[in-house]
Amino acid sequence: MTSKADEALGYEQARDELIDVVRRLEAGGTSLEESLALWERGEELAKVCRHWLEGARARLDAALAEETEGDGPEAGPR
Repeated sequence: MTSKADEALGYEQARDELIDVVRRLEAGGTSLEESLALWERGEELAKVCRHWLEGARARLDAALAEETEGDGPEAGPR
């Protein structure tokens, strides 16, 4: 479950932290406990990123739908 602090993260912040988490996991050298904590943090950050991307997609879809509705036969010249 994402925390309130995670929800306050912007997309770029969450993405950058996620990149750092992945790099640390790929580099190895951490204990099992540290690796699990990093994995869990990465999952939370991925959820934050997904939330932002889904919101952006919804906004784009809404804008495209408005544009399409305005192009109907009853629409006058712009």
